[in-house]
Amino acid sequence: MDLKQIVRDVLDFPKEGIIFRDITPVLQSPEALKESIDQMMDKLDGVDFDLIVGPESRGFIFGVPLAYNMNKGFIPVRKKGKLPYKTVEKEYDLEYGTASIEMHIDAIQPGQKVVIIDDLLATGGTSKAIIDLIEQVGGKVVKLVYLIELEFLKGRDALKDYSVESIIKY
Repeated sequence: MDLKQIVRDVLDFPKEGIIFRDITPVLQSPEALKESIDQMMDKLDGVDFDLIVGPESRGFIFGVPLAYNMNKGFIPVRKKGKLPYKTVEKEYDLEYGTASIEMHIDAIQPGQKVVIIDDLLATGGTSKAIIDLIEQVGGKVVKLVYLIELEFLKGRDALKDYSVESIIKY
């Protein structure tokens, strides 16, 4: 199945001149959703890891079924103020300002090997912030897997020290 053919291009969203890659058609199709998760799981074949980390919200969509299928724990990374326990926080730059993400301080134990799962690799800023959180608590990022990669934004440059895989490339 060619997942790229299922992703919907939305012109001029969120502003004029932007092409938004909409994954909701993938999520709505049982076959495409299964295929996307299966292909992401294939990218983890042979990788030694303990936990899957996924950022809010689409990282949850793909990360949780992968964690379930692979018998691993899932660690949510959320926007500031959304987690109920003590957290570590990372502020990072966006195209239009800054944002902060958090993770529970006890989510990852020192030495645990972690895979990051998300729907989109664009500039790499969010992923780099997640890596910083993981490493701050002593975890080791062994792989990052994305459904979509916007190659023209050169997100891999920000992640050059890590193993990065993607299913669909634009």
